[in-house]
Amino acid sequence: MSYSVAIDGPSGAGKSTIASALAKELGILHLDTGAMYRAVGLKMLRLGIDFSDEDIISQILEKTDIDIKFEDGKQRVYLDGENIDSLIRLHEVSKAAASISGLKCVREKLAQAQRKLALKYDMVVDGRDIGTYVLPNADFKFFLTADEQVRARRRYEELKEKGQNIDYNIVLEDIKKRDKMDMTRAIAPLKKAQDAIVIDSSNMTPAQVVQTMISYIKERL
Repeated sequence: MSYSVAIDGPSGAGKSTIASALAKELGILHLDTGAMYRAVGLKMLRLGIDFSDEDIISQILEKTDIDIKFEDGKQRVYLDGENIDSLIRLHEVSKAAASISGLKCVREKLAQAQRKLALKYDMVVDGRDIGTYVLPNADFKFFLTADEQVRARRRYEELKEKGQNIDYNIVLEDIKKRDKMDMTRAIAPLKKAQDAIVIDSSNMTPAQVVQTMISYIKERL
């Protein structure tokens, strides 16, 4: 049986970590859609483009190749042929991705690419609009959330582990701004799909979240 699992939720909820672990447990692939937005953000940063200039960004996207390859079961992100896995988690790239993610031209280009991949593979797909916009017919839908301070602490620790020196309060403010941008954007805003299962991970370990999801999926498969 071919199937897809959609995981939506706000910034810092642990979607990517959970989706990766879930996919491994289920023996299917994980598509991290946020990495695709980060790839676009990275390109615009490199070119010094104004993040609000949709006309220019649209023109650049027409000549931009963002490719996802699954190598040894892991997702690799390529921007115009360059593997950018080591660059897309930088704080400035995350902010750039947040700034361009509400643009219609960006969402349409990436959603189209994500749908094609989901037709090709059994996969867990995480993002902010997967169950509502990208894959509204996904077989399983989850909305993963957590308290904003918990999310900020997790993101802060993640950045510290990567050697980035950043203040916790800056991360918290970025989380709050990102939430507002995601929930109020005109195109495919962040919201829970009507048929999604809500999981609040504030007081849960990643393993507990994954097991909760697996129990639900296996009951219905």
